[in-house]
Amino acid sequence: MMKISRDYVHGIMRKEQEPVAFCDSGDVVVFETRDCYNDTIIPGPKQPKEGDPHYDNPATGPLFVRGAMPGDQLKVEILAMDLAPQAVMRTSPTAGAFPHYFTERYFKIFDIVDGEYVQFDETLKLKLCPMIGVIGTAPAEEGIDTETPYDHGGNMDCNKIGVGTTLYLPVNTEGALLSMGDLHALMGDGEILICGLEIAGEVTVRVTVLKDQLKVPTPFLVRDGKVMTVQSAKTLDEASLKAANAMMEFVTRASGLEPWKSGMLLSLLSDMAVCQIVDPMMTIRVEFPLEILEHYGVQLP
Repeated sequence: MMKISRDYVHGIMRKEQEPVAFCDSGDVVVFETRDCYNDTIIPGPKQPKEGDPHYDNPATGPLFVRGAMPGDQLKVEILAMDLAPQAVMRTSPTAGAFPHYFTERYFKIFDIVDGEYVQFDETLKLKLCPMIGVIGTAPAEEGIDTETPYDHGGNMDCNKIGVGTTLYLPVNTEGALLSMGDLHALMGDGEILICGLEIAGEVTVRVTVLKDQLKVPTPFLVRDGKVMTVQSAKTLDEASLKAANAMMEFVTRASGLEPWKSGMLLSLLSDMAVCQIVDPMMTIRVEFPLEILEHYGVQLP
């Protein structure tokens, strides 16, 4: 099994990025990641090497997937996540929902217990739900920094992107150039303070190139019996319309239903949630039961 070291990180997803590893469609690959602060807050053996450039949300990669060509889609199955023994959070006096409460940044390091819990304080222990904050392929046009989500994926901070999730991403350049990082051990929808429980770790994925199969509106994911569209825009209003219309177009096209039927089903059965409000673009997801699509003969690749 191939492992991509945390030594190979970058701060911009772009088509011109030199790949650091190569694999075939169907291969299993492990990405070793730094935390979103480039491992500069938590002391220990996983500190960056001297001379490392500073990155916000460093992403490990990119991985070149042989056979992936523009117009294809990349299927990424998240098989496992292994977390570091400590995580970190901070406050912000300038961003998030609560900047007026703080006059400076305050950082706190948390211990991970048995790989399953975080010791929040002397009283409270919380169960973890690990997720990937940054995951994406090279964008179609100019490079996009790893703090920003968009149509290529990127810093979506969607807490449904974890073990058991199948994520579909666009292929905009040969090899797709997949990168990921910014793991969170736990984070609620919205990421409303400014961050989740930020942590380093390893992610094991299977990557598959899809060519002639049913096209989905990327970024797109499947988890817990639901399909989900994830879209980012400058405002929550714009992102919500993008995510809802992406799901509407997909359900209508994949099922063959008339738009009025699709719209009614979406209004009855879909759920809309805010993934994050703290990045340069806002991110919304719309969830819809996979079972309904299966009633109409839809099979996802």
